Amino acid sequence: MRADTLLTGGCVVTMDPDRQVIDNGAVAVADGRILAVGAADSLDIQAERVIDTTGHIVFPGLIDVHAHAGHGLVKSIGMHEGDRWEEICGEVYTQASPPGFWYAEARLAALERLRFGVTTGVSLLGGGDTIMRTDDPAYAAAHCRGVVEVGTRSVVAVGPTRAPHPLTYADWQDGTRNTYPVSFERQMQTLQDVVADWHDTHEGRIRIAALYPVLRDEHERDMSPEDYQTACGQAKVVRAYAREKGLIFTQDGHWRGSIRRAEKLGLLGPDSLLSHCIDLHEDEIALLADTRTKVAHNPSANASIAGRCPATELMDAGACVALGSDATAPDRSADMFRHMQQAMHYHRRHFQDASVLPIGKVLEMCTIGGARALGLEDRIGSLEPGKLADIVTMDLRRPHLCPPNMPLHRLVCFANGNDVTNVMVGGEMVLEQRRSTRVEEADVLSDAVRQTGVMIDRIGGAADLELPSDFWGHQRP
Repeated sequence: MRADTLLTGGCVVTMDPDRQVIDNGAVAVADGRILAVGAADSLDIQAERVIDTTGHIVFPGLIDVHAHAGHGLVKSIGMHEGDRWEEICGEVYTQASPPGFWYAEARLAALERLRFGVTTGVSLLGGGDTIMRTDDPAYAAAHCRGVVEVGTRSVVAVGPTRAPHPLTYADWQDGTRNTYPVSFERQMQTLQDVVADWHDTHEGRIRIAALYPVLRDEHERDMSPEDYQTACGQAKVVRAYAREKGLIFTQDGHWRGSIRRAEKLGLLGPDSLLSHCIDLHEDEIALLADTRTKVAHNPSANASIAGRCPATELMDAGACVALGSDATAPDRSADMFRHMQQAMHYHRRHFQDASVLPIGKVLEMCTIGGARALGLEDRIGSLEPGKLADIVTMDLRRPHLCPPNMPLHRLVCFANGNDVTNVMVGGEMVLEQRRSTRVEEADVLSDAVRQTGVMIDRIGGAADLELPSDFWGHQRP
């Protein structure tokens, strides 16, 4: 057989159904897909390019099933001042973010993911659970262009904000802020336009998901009965559209009873991906498992401080639970190694049992489990013949990863994203020896700095960059 690329000599972690690990293994790639996987001395393959991965561990591209576009340029700003960071997100994402902002942030976030070995990630086009930049398809288009340039995969979640409508948005022309009302119908049209233009394009690197915000107890309590019923109806409309188009339907911020509400509205199912899912009732765990609804668990997120996602109990019940970063703000990163480690400690502390959430299971949650959560397990998530060649290599010959025995333990327990050496997406080497092959890193960084400066000026947020008075202060507020 002939291949385009042969990676040979490393420890290959396949994540196939048998969870096969091959010492001195090899992976052959042809036409963007995996041609063969096996022992290096048993594959009779001629390749145009041979990459020696001796001393490396070779594994599937990591998958981040929940994050937010935009967060890369607002991380840590105002985070010490109560709800100020959330207020900044609301103002920036609806009032002070031209397409150039979304393009710059998309390239920065995609480059961060790429450097950390994350080949596929979900990005909600905005922040909070209902602050979406969906007044015009230009913003999603700018995000998608940025991701495509870097070369990773993105599942971009687009959809209306929570009722009531209209909401006030703004754009900027020649330095002047222009405001306008935005209806539910306009946001739905944005979703439809983005799906038509971008879904499953650029060799599958861009996919679109449909989004409607979670409806919780406080919404029924605080809304008028008419507004609440309108919101319920809108959620059903978006859910029906997702089914019609074969899209993932996603919601951000489920907790304490909201799964019951989602079930009554017909929102659950194997093509639904619900994030956080903290402090669930036992019947809600059963509902998610019985409907095969997928769960995005974000152990490093603030929501996981406010309550606990019963990820282990959900998996025991048969539900698919995958790992998310919740994006790079206010105080996190796209490093899925960090989130794997956090997940293990999070649940082991809860049960006071160091055997909970084994190493292999948490690796599964951001490889084949992440692919399953996105309905892409036939394309990505493992190193198997026929699948897209999304492959990461990591050099284990580093002080904190040495000695090189027990490589899977080194990978999950000791590695960090900066240990990644090479990343292949769809057979293309998009990170080689820790350098992007598609974009100039300095250009991406300088554009991000420039767009952030413009954004801060527009919201008058210079004071939010200063160290707060209690930065060196007390252990508790």
